[in-house]
Parts: sequence; structure tokens; C-alpha cells
Amino acid sequence: MPLVRYRKVVILGYRSVVRKDRGCKCGWMIWIQLPLLPTGKTSLAHQFVEGEFLEGYDPTVENTYSKIVTLGKDEFHLHLVDTAGQDEYSILPYSFIIGVHGYVLVYSVTSLHSFQVIESLYQKLHEGHGKTRLPVVLVGNKADLSPDREVQAVEGKKLAESWGATFMESSARENQLTRGIFTKVIQEIARVENSYGQERRCRLM
Repeated sequence: MPLVRYRKVVILGYRSVVRKDRGCKCGWMIWIQLPLLPTGKTSLAHQFVEGEFLEGYDPTVENTYSKIVTLGKDEFHLHLVDTAGQDEYSILPYSFIIGVHGYVLVYSVTSLHSFQVIESLYQKLHEGHGKTRLPVVLVGNKADLSPDREVQAVEGKKLAESWGATFMESSARENQLTRGIFTKVIQEIARVENSYGQERRCRLM
């Protein structure tokens, strides 16, 4: 039997806010904040593990999922931590740093602010790890909602390239590239670990 390798992956993302302006006879504009709409990170994890799309669910506090993934001749026990939604002011706990092998950072292509928050979250992760490279897959979710798009694919790709990370767009609803996201993060973990191993061998020589 092949050795099953354990990989802990943390999923981070912002819960965007729906805004709606409404006029009134007095000439004032009324701003209404409707319920928070998630970026879909929970739906991505659930679709990957359970094979179904969640039409509705309570905002995530923190959930965990487990699944055995086979890549070639290797097997991986993938432990996914679906975190509560963060914002630019969130302080990331040590549990998001210690013992974590890789990250999936999710924004909604229909929310520019969720994209901007992801940049902030990455910087906090980078500072917490003290590394020049992190195993990260940046995901623009809700790609099926093109008419409501606020973030173009080229912007996500450019940001991921600046991190040395992988970029993908997906749709949890349509199960678009859902499995690919989590297989890719396993590959990113191996790539980063190998690069650090090579650097260490060079120093020893």
C-alpha cells in the first residue's frame, strides 16, 4: 500500500456585502445593507468533498473536511479547514500558521472588495510564516456570474503571479474546476517544499 501523506490546507476568504441604493421623494438617497453574501469558499469545499452544491447555509464559523486524494501513485489525506470570513482588520490566529501546509484563498469575481481583502490576508500569512514563498492557490469563485463580474481574470492572474502562486477561476455551483483547486494546492505544497530543500542543499555544499 502507498504511504498516505497528511496535508492540512486552510481556506480563507471574505464575505462580501450587497449594497443597494434606493431613492425617496425627499431627494435623499437611502443606503441599505442587505445580508452578507459569501465568496463561496464553503461551497467549494463541500462540492469537492461531498459532490453537491449547497444552495443555502449559515455563515461559517469554522468547519473541517477530510478526503483521501490520489495523485498518480501517491495518496494524500487532505484535511481542509474552512475558516470564518475575514476582513482587512482580522488578526489571523496561530492555528492558521502552525502545522498548515498550504492555502486556498478565495474571492468572488462579483466583489472587488473581496479581492482587495485577499491581498491583505496574503500579506498577513506571509508575515506570519516569514517565508518568501507560500503554497497558495488563488481562486476567483462564482465565474458563472459573468454579468455581475467586478474582477477580471487578468487581475487575479497578475496578483497570483506577483506571489509566485497559482491562479484559477471556478464555479462551485457548476462544479467547475473544483477538484482541480485542491489537487493543485497539493502540487503547490510539493513544489514549494522541493524549492526550499534545494536551497538548503546548496547552502550545505
